[in-house]
Amino acid sequence: MEQRQLGNSGLRVSAIGLGTMTWGRDTDEHEAAEQLRIFSESGGTFIDTAASYCDGDSERVIGGLIGTMIPREEVVIATKAGIVGREIDNSRGALLRDLDESLKRLRTTYVDLWQIHAWDPTVRLEETLSAMDIAVSSGRVRYVGISNLSGWQSARAITLQSAATGAGRAEICATHNEYSLLNRKIEKEVLPCSQNLGVGVLAWSPLGRGVLTGKYQNGIPADSRGASPHLGPFVANYLDARSKQIVTAVTTAADGLGAAPLEIALSWVRDAPGISSAIIGARTSAQLRGALRSNDLVLPDLVRSALNDISEAGD
Repeated sequence: MEQRQLGNSGLRVSAIGLGTMTWGRDTDEHEAAEQLRIFSESGGTFIDTAASYCDGDSERVIGGLIGTMIPREEVVIATKAGIVGREIDNSRGALLRDLDESLKRLRTTYVDLWQIHAWDPTVRLEETLSAMDIAVSSGRVRYVGISNLSGWQSARAITLQSAATGAGRAEICATHNEYSLLNRKIEKEVLPCSQNLGVGVLAWSPLGRGVLTGKYQNGIPADSRGASPHLGPFVANYLDARSKQIVTAVTTAADGLGAAPLEIALSWVRDAPGISSAIIGARTSAQLRGALRSNDLVLPDLVRSALNDISEAGD
């Protein structure tokens, strides 16, 4: 699998990242181990998690696998801090406590990429960013990033850090945002901001929360995330008429290229300008194998252009 530079930093990540949002809840340790094995054997190195995923259980599962299945130095672990339950707290003390707890659960002395999970309007940005500086200078974190910020929020955070790197500031090298054929909002501000400021984009939910696989075309399967009580509302946002039209286009393209719809959708995001890694969160090993088949797929320009056109309206 291709390894890409993350923004202007020295960190390299695999073009497809392994998402672990459901590890420890919907995905048990045995299934997680199988997914990690498949991912690693395909050349994948980038693992995405967060302190808030499954109340920390995602990190615990990863911590139990790294070092036993795969040497620590062969993976790039990214985690996030600032969300506890449904509350956002980006105060310096809370963020550094989150980091220490993450390190314990991950059973590692450092994380490769540490990201602020969301914007906190109640805490001065300068205080939040100072936690990044402390984390890097202490050796607990190698690189830092931001997550789910708007264009202006991203620009402010990135420029504040880059303007004072000589004073011990940790420069932001990544932003983590939702991006798919069903949600192209970051193209308006976040992507141009990131490209101009030398920051890599990590795209989460490149399959439109699973909808772009085509599995919801004839209703909601009983074993899908759309049918689960905690993820159903998350999926429901993309079951409207516009989304159905885009899914139909993806399915048509897949038929023409002899590929699965998820391969088309994932390839579109993976090779979009400015994207460093497309993070795929598979429910099963079989789904992950299907997604990884996109490694060898490059969309023809005509297909990419057609998908651009049909997904642009309404964003």
